[in-house]
Amino acid sequence: MSLVAATDIGGTFTDLVVFDTETREITIAKASTTPSRFAEGVLDSLTAGAVSLEQVGHLIHGTTIVINALTERKGASTALVTTRGFRDVLEIGRGNRPDMYNLVCRKPEPFVPRRLRFEVSERVDRHGAVLTPLDVAELDPIADACREQGVEAIAVCFLHSYAHPEHERAARDRLHQLLPGIHVSTSSDITREWREYERTSTAVLNGYVQPVVAGYLDDLGGALRHDGLSGSFHVVQSSAGTASVETARRRPISLVESGPAAGVIGAARVAEQLGEPNAVYLDIGGTTAKCSLILGGEPGTTTEYRIEWSPTFAG
Repeated sequence: MSLVAATDIGGTFTDLVVFDTETREITIAKASTTPSRFAEGVLDSLTAGAVSLEQVGHLIHGTTIVINALTERKGASTALVTTRGFRDVLEIGRGNRPDMYNLVCRKPEPFVPRRLRFEVSERVDRHGAVLTPLDVAELDPIADACREQGVEAIAVCFLHSYAHPEHERAARDRLHQLLPGIHVSTSSDITREWREYERTSTAVLNGYVQPVVAGYLDDLGGALRHDGLSGSFHVVQSSAGTASVETARRRPISLVESGPAAGVIGAARVAEQLGEPNAVYLDIGGTTAKCSLILGGEPGTTTEYRIEWSPTFAG
């Protein structure tokens, strides 16, 4: 298995690059993206490049499926379970306005409507000391409501769970028992950081895209294995590193800039070859456009990420 293949699904096209480790040859192919079944676009690109999956030792996959699901709001019906008194953190946000001088600026609608935001009695302090133990029985009527509302995913975010994740884990286990098959995301498993709004939002978005990404990766992985892939299969994360399919299914929000992040790294390498340590990388896709600044040969990085944070959404 001498081939290393990389595929990227964009809003319009699915691209393929294959490197032969023995001959040092590079093959490039392109196919139309197939939104109804994304796996077909990947398989079509492999066909266009005349690539035999039996010869592929490593397949690395970049995708815009997460950012597209968020910007188009085509994710799953998601509920939120949080500490009593913090039901509206998701809607209150930070108070920042994307367009500072627009007096009629409106915040985007929360990804979880208020009727699907639930509270339970539990409390820990910032050091992780338990002030009010969690009573998992409070989750029973919440599970009933989620079942009646057709909820597909649930995010759990409790106050100071970065210091004491046990309550979230107990809630997750109880919800799994009551609602088998429903995806449950806990903020302590997604981002162990302080600030309730950021953790709540991240956990909610992880749950919002999880059913979409899980089905997509299962579909793609099954198709690739069926067609002869026996080598490794990894997905590019927003950090431009890679993750196993299982990790990607559990934390799909880490793929929000999957394809674009890989492109930034590629642009930095091209700039290095050209002797240009400073460059601007622009990626215009079929759904979104991305831009990154490369200084001293290194792409800029940030720990913050915002959805629908643009004057375009002011009205």
